[in-house]
Amino acid sequence: MGQLYFDNYSPVGDIIVVSICVVFLILVLTSYVTKTNNFKIFLCIVGCLVFASLSEVLYHNIYAHITNGNYTAVYIFRILYHFFLFLILLLYVFYVVELQHLELEKKIPIMMVSVVTFLIVLAIEIITTINGKGFRLDKSGNVVSSVNTFLYGYTALVAISVVTMLVFRHRLYKRVMMGFYGTVAVAFIVLFIQGRFDQSSFTAATFLFPTLGMLYLIHSNPYNIELGAIDSKALEDIVRYNYERKETMIFMSLYMPDFDGEGISIPKEMRDIIRKFASEFFKGALLFQINNGHVILMAKKSSNPDYENRVNKILNAFDEQYARFRKDYKIVIGETIDEISRKNEYISFINNVHRNMKMNSVRMIEYSDVEEFNRYEYILSELADIYRRRDLRDSRVLAYCQPVFNIKTKKYDTAEALMRLKLPEVGLVYPDQFIPLAEEYGYIHVLTQIILQKTCDEIRYLVKEGYEVNRISINVSVLELKDEGFTGDVTRIIRDSNIPDEKVAIEITESQSEDDFNIMKKKIDEIKEMGIKLYLDDFGTGYSNMERIMDLPFDIIKFDRSLVIASDANERSAKMVGNMANMFTELDYSVLYEGVEDEDDEKRCINMSASYLQGYKYSKPIPIIELKNFFSKSDVGNTMVKQD
Repeated sequence: MGQLYFDNYSPVGDIIVVSICVVFLILVLTSYVTKTNNFKIFLCIVGCLVFASLSEVLYHNIYAHITNGNYTAVYIFRILYHFFLFLILLLYVFYVVELQHLELEKKIPIMMVSVVTFLIVLAIEIITTINGKGFRLDKSGNVVSSVNTFLYGYTALVAISVVTMLVFRHRLYKRVMMGFYGTVAVAFIVLFIQGRFDQSSFTAATFLFPTLGMLYLIHSNPYNIELGAIDSKALEDIVRYNYERKETMIFMSLYMPDFDGEGISIPKEMRDIIRKFASEFFKGALLFQINNGHVILMAKKSSNPDYENRVNKILNAFDEQYARFRKDYKIVIGETIDEISRKNEYISFINNVHRNMKMNSVRMIEYSDVEEFNRYEYILSELADIYRRRDLRDSRVLAYCQPVFNIKTKKYDTAEALMRLKLPEVGLVYPDQFIPLAEEYGYIHVLTQIILQKTCDEIRYLVKEGYEVNRISINVSVLELKDEGFTGDVTRIIRDSNIPDEKVAIEITESQSEDDFNIMKKKIDEIKEMGIKLYLDDFGTGYSNMERIMDLPFDIIKFDRSLVIASDANERSAKMVGNMANMFTELDYSVLYEGVEDEDDEKRCINMSASYLQGYKYSKPIPIIELKNFFSKSDVGNTMVKQD
């Protein structure tokens, strides 16, 4: 090999490696990378690459300047160079083991074999160099013998990494694994080509390829280039990272519902402004995009001790932009709270704060928000348990009702069933606090089945005791109608309760969606065939499509409290409400006014074609077992109950 070994080396390859490693570090510092154990191993690999490259440059440079034939320093730096390369290969093994989340009993043997292999090949490298059987230079500086211990060590450690990946390949996403294989293959090819041309300049560079694969495949968490934001996974990681270090963070959340939907994005002008806010108003701030219409900014409090002033500046600037764009928003501001950081639930926490905010308002976080969030989490966990158990007589779901006055019979013979929760830690929970959650998480149909079962139980009892029961209605969410088993579930509960189908009515709120309307129509037709009465609930709120209403076989139209109030506003409003009620009556619908609170309301509604009246004038919602205090007994007794 002789002098050629050193003549065919150029420091260019090592200088490029060092430069790229510095670029890696710059990218890591200026972007966001998830700070896992693997990331720490990755940084160690980058550091070893720098030291390996510098060692190779040094031992070749020392060789070039030796004139006395003493090459001890060359041997030392060459061993040091190989030490860092072997260490990189060992770290590759550790990285793969950590990446695959192996159990301790599988992880330890692999790591022990790797460490032993590393120590053996390093010891052989040192011993063969000392005894002259490995790399050795004569007095003229020529290589006179060279047992290539590096090649054997390289092959052994790479083999451990590859075999580990193959054996536990089911634990890695296939494309990620193929990416690693590809980078290792390129490294082998470059080493082979280098050997063919008696080159030694790019050995360290081949170690760079898998490292580049690590950064791109595993650790890259790229920005949304247009917005300058990273994703919610990165938010969770930065919360965890700073919580472990007792670092308090400041956060600002901006939610714009107009952009909260699939295929909708914030316009470019607004993106530019949000990006500017994130970069100019806080030091070291990071912006996270939770969904299309929701972004959260976070910054260290220690880097922004005057953050209150900065918050005021950003809010003033935001007001100027709101006057320009006129898009609805909700802004939440606060410092990180240990209780929320420990559970790493800021997205859920902020979303819960949103639920209780008015549109176009700013909320400064208080501890009461944490208490409310804990209550929300508890209610949600109880709903999940109710859903999981599917006990149709679950004691946590209470059946309430509100009696309805029948104008024709002058009696209470109908009622609306209502739902409450009674939970051990928080007591009575009202529908506005749990129905939206049940709908959002898909628990609502089980709750409806429970309230239907309890309503049927009470109807059966009342009829057996001789009370006059025309019917009791239950409320059904439009979301439930999408369930293919909805009609079957309702039918089974009523039939198993041995009561006539007509004793139960179902209340449905009209949907604005064309798809939901078609689903609703299909299910209503099925229910109607059973003899169950149908109510259109909340008529007069939001959007009402008269053509759709006429196309659905409702029996009773419930006029919302807002129409009762409107009818008392002026003569024109009273005529409009009255004419609508008259029209429905002439079309053989019955009209039920809800929210009747006093005698004046009652008189107006009776004069506006009322068939039924419901409201606080007659009764507030009561436990369903108290309904017997309103219903009258008949002479028929229990003959209307189906025989078992």
